[in-house]
Amino acid sequence: MIPDPIDIALSAIKIALVFFVILTLAAYLVFAERRLLAWIQDRKGPNRVGPFGLLQPLADLIKMLTKEDFKPAGADKWLFYLAPAMAAIPAIMTFAVIPFGAPIPLLGRQVAMQVVDLNVGLLLFIAFSAIAVYGVALGGWASNSKYALLGSIRGLAQLISYEISMGLALVPVVILSRSFTLSEIVNAQEGCWFIVYQPLAFIIFLISIIAECKRVPFDLPEAEGELVAGFHTEYSGMRFGLFFVGEYINIIVLGGLATTFFLGGWHGPLLPPVIWFSIKTLAFAVLFIWIRGTLPRLRYDQLMHFGWKFLTPLALLNILATGWWMVLRG
Repeated sequence: MIPDPIDIALSAIKIALVFFVILTLAAYLVFAERRLLAWIQDRKGPNRVGPFGLLQPLADLIKMLTKEDFKPAGADKWLFYLAPAMAAIPAIMTFAVIPFGAPIPLLGRQVAMQVVDLNVGLLLFIAFSAIAVYGVALGGWASNSKYALLGSIRGLAQLISYEISMGLALVPVVILSRSFTLSEIVNAQEGCWFIVYQPLAFIIFLISIIAECKRVPFDLPEAEGELVAGFHTEYSGMRFGLFFVGEYINIIVLGGLATTFFLGGWHGPLLPPVIWFSIKTLAFAVLFIWIRGTLPRLRYDQLMHFGWKFLTPLALLNILATGWWMVLRG
C-alpha cells in the first residue's frame, strides 16, 4: 500500500512543529526558573540580555556552542559522547504519542493533534522512560571519575525505584479508561477528570515524576555539595547543554503526560483545546520550579525508603481498591 503524500506531509509538519515548540519551551523554561527562583529568594535574576532578559537563552546557547568540548583522558570515548543524546532524545520522542488537542478537520480529513496515535502509547512512555536511565548511567561510568560514577549509581537506583511507583500509579488510569491509547484516555475524561476518581494515584504519579526528573527534593544524582555536579561533572560545552536541556524537556513531557492521564488532556471550557493543554502542562512546570525554591534535599536513604517502603505499597493498595470498586460497579 502506497502511503498518502498528504499524510506524510502532515506528519512531517507535526514533527517539525513539536520539535521546535519543545526546544523553545525548554530554553525559556530555564529562563523562567532563574527568574522565579530569584523572586522567591528576593534577588534579581537574568535581566541584562535583551528586553527584560528575554534573550538570555540565546546568550546561553552561544556560550555552550563556543565553550571548549572537554573529554577526560581516561574516558570511554564513544559512550561518553553517546550519553547526553540518551538523556535528551527519549524525552523528545515520548512527546510524539501525547495528544495536545482535539482532532481538527483539514484537507478533507480529520487530523489528530499528535504525531502518532499508538494503541500502546502508555507502554511506549514507560519504555522510553526506562531508556532515559542509560543516559545517566553511561554518562557517569564513561567519564572515568569517582564523583561522576557515584552520581550515576545514585541516579540509576533512584530512577529504577521511582519508575515502579510511577508505573503502578498509572494502572488505575488504564482500569478506568480500559485502554493504553492516550487519546482514548483523554476522551474517557470528557465528563470528569481522573484526578477526581484517583487523587491518590495522581499524588503518587506527581511525586514519582519529580524524582524521574531528578528535581529537588530528589536531586541526589546532582548533589553539588557532595558530588561536585554528579553524573555530568566531566561534561562541558554543548554536551553538558544536552544533559541540561534534556532535564527541562523531560519536565515539559512529564507535565504533558500528567495532564493527559489525570487532568483531562485538552478538555476545558471556552478556550481552544491546545490552549487548555498548554496551560495545564506549564502549570506543572511552574510547580516543579516552586518546589525547587521551597523544599530541602532528602538524604539518600530517606529517598530510597520513601520510594520502596511507602509509595510502592501505597500504589499497590490503590490498584486493589480501584479493581474492587470497578467490580462492585459491574
